Amino acid sequence: MLKAFRLTAILEGISYLLLFGITMPLKHWAQILEPNLAVGYAHGGLFILYVLLALVLCWERKWGIRRFAILFMASLLPFGTFYADRKYLQNLG
Repeated sequence: MLKAFRLTAILEGISYLLLFGITMPLKHWAQILEPNLAVGYAHGGLFILYVLLALVLCWERKWGIRRFAILFMASLLPFGTFYADRKYLQNLG
């Protein structure tokens, strides 16, 4: 479960950066809509999967609401999932 969550966290972080760093500027400055639509859907799905896996992982490992809140907040910040992976998940095995 941890491996799946870590992979999802990295993919969600990449999709976040792609969405707001590349496709949103393309959409608003160059009127190129298609990449934003595709990356937006992917990011939305990965975000939902990330939150669900965070809930399951916190439940399985008996982590408190504080750990879940940290993981959730990380998904809302650019580079947050990368930070959470390194600080909280990398050394768990």
